[in-house]
Amino acid sequence: MPPTATLTHPARPALSPVPRLLAAILPVAAVAVVGSLATTSNIPTWYAGLAKPGFTPPNWLFPVAWTILYTLIAFAGWRVLGTAPATGSLRRTRTLALWAFFVQLALNGAWTPVFFARHDLGGGLVVVVALLVMILWTIRLFASLDRLAALVLVPYAAWVAYATALNAAIWWMN
Repeated sequence: MPPTATLTHPARPALSPVPRLLAAILPVAAVAVVGSLATTSNIPTWYAGLAKPGFTPPNWLFPVAWTILYTLIAFAGWRVLGTAPATGSLRRTRTLALWAFFVQLALNGAWTPVFFARHDLGGGLVVVVALLVMILWTIRLFASLDRLAALVLVPYAAWVAYATALNAAIWWMN
């Protein structure tokens, strides 16, 4: 892995502060809103009636966990948006890392409507597995640009791995 000290946070970031902050926060906030809209009416009705495994957390934990995770996701994106690698291969890595970041964010936004709004447990499982793969790939790519940005995504990967197991169990039981 190349040293990151010279490219993580240059004197002049790749984006000026306000666009960088907006580019990091707005997509994450949009995904959070989509998730909230898709789940709110389905938790007490459809989701409550599903058979669930013993390792299902209480419903109150989900918004707490996701608030923390969305904050970490936006922070990681903000960090990488602030990198400006000088070399060609690292510049390509940054482009690929940001592409992976926004694809995993889109998959995150897609899972909730598929699982909760469409009530498609199998489709949700396919989406959440793809999401987990993309998060892990994003972490790997971020690590070569900004180690802290990669590290703060590890709890997100762990939660989504847990959510994948939960989705699989719910799909199997129903």
